Amino acid sequence: MDQHDPDPRTTDLGFARVDVDRAARTGDPEVVYGAGKTPAQVVAILSALHAEHPDRAVLATRLSDEAMAEVVASLPEAVIDEAARAVTLGPLPEPSGMVAVVSAGTSDGPVAAEAALTVRVYGAAVDRIEDVGVAGLHRLLGVRDRLAAADCLVVVAGMEGALPSVVGGLTGVPLVAVPTSVGYGASFGGLAALLAMLNSCAPGVTVVNIDNGYGAGVFAARVARRTAR
Repeated sequence: MDQHDPDPRTTDLGFARVDVDRAARTGDPEVVYGAGKTPAQVVAILSALHAEHPDRAVLATRLSDEAMAEVVASLPEAVIDEAARAVTLGPLPEPSGMVAVVSAGTSDGPVAAEAALTVRVYGAAVDRIEDVGVAGLHRLLGVRDRLAAADCLVVVAGMEGALPSVVGGLTGVPLVAVPTSVGYGASFGGLAALLAMLNSCAPGVTVVNIDNGYGAGVFAARVARRTAR
């Protein structure tokens, strides 16, 4: 290709060169990371990606209140997930495989919601298991059958971050742990939970960054999709 020719795998919006070839490379949908973008930029990128791939959902994450309001006004067919602070535009795929998104407490809900929505957009089904933190182990033991039935687990916890270690000791299902920034001062904005998960004594615990429900959802959906084959 001549260096002056436009790249057919991107759409140039002036302020951004939008990747429109992700599905062909990885099998995954298009995504917009909304933090730091203006509402108009979010709408423009969503619209460009949807135009390229109208048959599958486009996901935008980490949206401000203003961006969500602008999406609602400009793209009425978009679906808002207020808990996840995210939107989808276009039809969700038929689910293949099952991911259980396990969260310790209600305060971890936004990160768990981001993970769950990502899993659906990336093509797997979701089982939400909420409020099963280690402060009440009987609640976790009561859902062991649901943990074992999943193809992959996303385990979300703040505070001391102990839940993934406990879950990892109860089941051999592939597990990705998500530390959240929930906790008092000594949690250091999720750093304590992150270090606890990285130092888990349960083998096979994979860890993503603090509050990264999106990254965990992508990993888990890919595992579930391939398992379902």
